Amino acid sequence: MTSHSGDSDDGSAAEPEPLVCARCGARAEGPQPTWTFSVENGERRHYCEVCSRENLRAIEGRLDSQWW
Repeated sequence: MTSHSGDSDDGSAAEPEPLVCARCGARAEGPQPTWTFSVENGERRHYCEVCSRENLRAIEGRLDSQWW
């Protein structure tokens, strides 16, 4: 049996990196259901609940009309 380069044979899974808000820099461990996820210019970004709420109108303004 062969494994791909970078695969781990010890059975341990890589720990997820903490989420960091792209606007204010707040950090969170693990999934945060109240955070917003965005892909901007091919870059994945997360926004904390506070920044998401404060910028809700700007976020909605960028959506195509089919989404509202």
